[in-house]
Formats: sequence, C-alpha cells, structure tokens
Amino acid sequence: MYFFKRNIFLFILGYSSILGAALPSNISQLVETSAPAVVNITSRKEVKMQNSLRGFDEFERFFGIPRGRSFPQPQEPRTREAVAYGSGFIFEDGYLLTNFHVIDEAEEITVSLNDRREFSAEVVGVDPLSDLAVLKIKGKNLPRVSIGNSETLKVGDWVVAIGSPFSFDFSVTAGIVSAKGRSIQNQNIGNYVPFIQTDVAINPGNSGGPLFDLKGRVVGINSQIYSRSGGYQGLAFAIPIDVAMEVAEQIIEDGSVSRGYLGVRVGEVDNDLAEALSMDKPYGALITDVEKGESGDEAGLQAGDVIIEFNGKEIKFGSDLPHVVGRIQPETKANAKVIREGKSINLKFVLGELPADERTFIPAKAEISSDPLGLKIEDISDENSRPTDPEKGVLVLRVNNGSPAYGKIARGDIITEVISQGKRYKIDDSQGFEELIEQFSEGDKLAIVGQRNNNRFFVAVTVD
Repeated sequence: MYFFKRNIFLFILGYSSILGAALPSNISQLVETSAPAVVNITSRKEVKMQNSLRGFDEFERFFGIPRGRSFPQPQEPRTREAVAYGSGFIFEDGYLLTNFHVIDEAEEITVSLNDRREFSAEVVGVDPLSDLAVLKIKGKNLPRVSIGNSETLKVGDWVVAIGSPFSFDFSVTAGIVSAKGRSIQNQNIGNYVPFIQTDVAINPGNSGGPLFDLKGRVVGINSQIYSRSGGYQGLAFAIPIDVAMEVAEQIIEDGSVSRGYLGVRVGEVDNDLAEALSMDKPYGALITDVEKGESGDEAGLQAGDVIIEFNGKEIKFGSDLPHVVGRIQPETKANAKVIREGKSINLKFVLGELPADERTFIPAKAEISSDPLGLKIEDISDENSRPTDPEKGVLVLRVNNGSPAYGKIARGDIITEVISQGKRYKIDDSQGFEELIEQFSEGDKLAIVGQRNNNRFFVAVTVD
C-alpha cells in the first residue's frame, strides 16, 4: 500500500514538473508591458421599455368594450439606460479597436485605461460584418500595443488575453490556439472572418480585447464564445489581427470597408460529390450558383465547378473561399484553379465589390433591389416559374435580416399587388415594383399581396 501511494506521489510530482516546464514563464512580463494599452469600454444607450398595457386597445375593440374610467389608460413609452461593457486596445495615435457589438447604437462611450484615466470616445467607423469598430480618444502620452502577424500563428501556440470579464477590469487568462480558419455564423457575422479558436478563458466583458502571442504582440481580437450557459465553456474565438488591421485601415482612410465579390454561392464537397465529380478526395469550394453579370459569371465560372485554389491560397473547404475573396480589394485581378469534369483548369477574374448597406451585408446583388423593404427580387420568367404561378408579379429571391419585410415575406413568394390607403397597385415586373416602392415615405404602411405555396397571402409592412 505504501509502495502504491509513493508511486502515485512521484507520478503527480513528475507530471507537475512537466506541466510547469511547458507553461511559458514570461507572461507576467508580457502583461506588465502590454496591459497599459488595453482599455475597458463602457457604452450607454437609452432603450424603450415595453408598455405593460400594450395591446389593450385591440382587446377592447375585439370584445366591443367601450373605454371608461374604470379601465387603465395606456401610458407613454418609458425609457431606461442600457449599459454594455467590453474591452479594447490602443493601436495607433489614440485609435482603438473593439467589437462592433460592444458599442452598437451607443449614445455615450467611456474608455478607461489601466492608469485610471478616463476618456470620452468617438466612433470613427464600424464594420458589422467583421464585428469591428474603430474608436478615437484624445489624450497625451497614450500607450499602444505592438501588432503581430496572425498568419504565422500556429495551432498549439500559447496565447494570452487581457480584458474585463464581468467588469473585473484588466484580468489576464492564457491558453493555446486550438484551431485556425474557423467559420462561425452569429448574427450575420462570420462569412468573411477566418476566426482563431482558442481555449483561453473568455467571458462577457472580454469582447474586443486583445489576444497576445508570447512576444507581447496582438495576434487577435477576442470576439465570441461558444457556450450553452452564457459563460466560458472551453471554446473562444478571436478575429485575426491581419483581418482587423485591414478593416481598421479602410475605416480610418475611407470611412467604410470594401470587399471583393465573386457573385457565387458555395457549398461543401463530400465523399459522394467528390466521386461524382471525379475528384480524388473531398476538398475545395463547390459552386452551386453563379449570378449573372458578376465577376464569377464574367470569368466563366459554372455551377458544379470546384475552386481548389484562389490567388495562390489553398481552398480546402467551401467556407474558405469567402475568407480569401473578401480580403481582396474590388477591381483586383485574380486567378483560380478549378476542377471541372474531373480536369483542372485556370480562370481569371476581375473582382466585383460585395454590396452592403449600413447594417446588413448581402451575399448577392439584386438585379433590382427594393431597399426600403429589404427585398431582392426578379421578374417572373419561364426559368423560375411553375405552372401554378401567376403570369405577372415579382419573385422574391431574398429578404434581408432586420429589414421591414423580414419575418413577413419569404424567399419564393410572388408579389402581385401593393395596397396603400385603400388604393391598389398591380405589380407586373420588378421595375414597376421598384418605382412604386420608391414613391412611399418612411413610416408609410403597405399591404403586400401575393402568392405563397399556391395560396394567397396578405402582410403589412412599414417602409423604412
């Protein structure tokens, strides 16, 4: 028994020695050098509180109850202050980087430094697609971080995060890089960000804070966690600093962000598809649709093609293609290696520009787009219609997230009529629909009439 316990003790002692040797020894020095340029961000905004008597008028009308003194009167909507906390870092002459979701719709932003100085920050620009925001503060002797290179970061490398989880300011956690090039989707974020996955402990409040390598250089921006509890569960995701700096430079110089665009939809190649396409193994980005008149179409790309290399970058998965294309500027010449009918061919492209508005980034351009409602539409034709479809109207190809039509009109709907203030407008084609919608003003109520799955539908939307 003594022998067993002694061996267990020696094993634990030996394991602890190995683990201790593996842990980096310069983290305290890294923190001392880098922490001064890390900031705590507090953003405030006014939000409307729901009226507890909402719907009371509808209740009275439905049951025919006359309003009297005995009934409570609906109150004016009240507001309250909503406060969000996050992190960030100074990277250049008072310019800061943080996550867009930390300061989204903020009316007041306060930046606190490690030396207890506080500043009011202005928003230079935002990029919701990459979840990034650039802020500016005015102060003397402002510290700044050292910028690293996320391309050279390897899986297994040690990384350190500094931030303010749950408002515990300037907390430090460490871990390793678990994976690179992750594509995750969360509120329209992810198509154009090849996230770094780490096991660094990240929690609410760490958002926007820097991820350092062991040389004290920023290699990522902590952005999201995968969690069923709302707290850290071993999976954290950071925006590569190379991507973040490209976005920041465009925001500072131009006030907006431009991305390359092919005008294609992509999917993954599985084993069965690889065999059907005469490929040795499943890899690459499968082209499932090509939009007419866009870069992919002009280059001769076809549905069924598989892109395995783009501008010298290997494309292993379908999600890799947007990551690569989005980092190339519009109007740039590019080339791709494509598998078509079991043979490798080369195609040359001149990239278009990813269409985007202030808040919603759309994966494909519309031939005619009704921006006030957030719809992508096209004319009904022999190619896109069924025998039971109406002869006139417009086909809905996409509804933008968060738009007035979102949740009311669906992809595949056919719009045949618009009603406003009792007046009916027949819809013959997309041009007529676009011209009609442009005549209305913000706040106007419209009834949209059409056909969905061979049934007629009526929905109300408000022009934005």
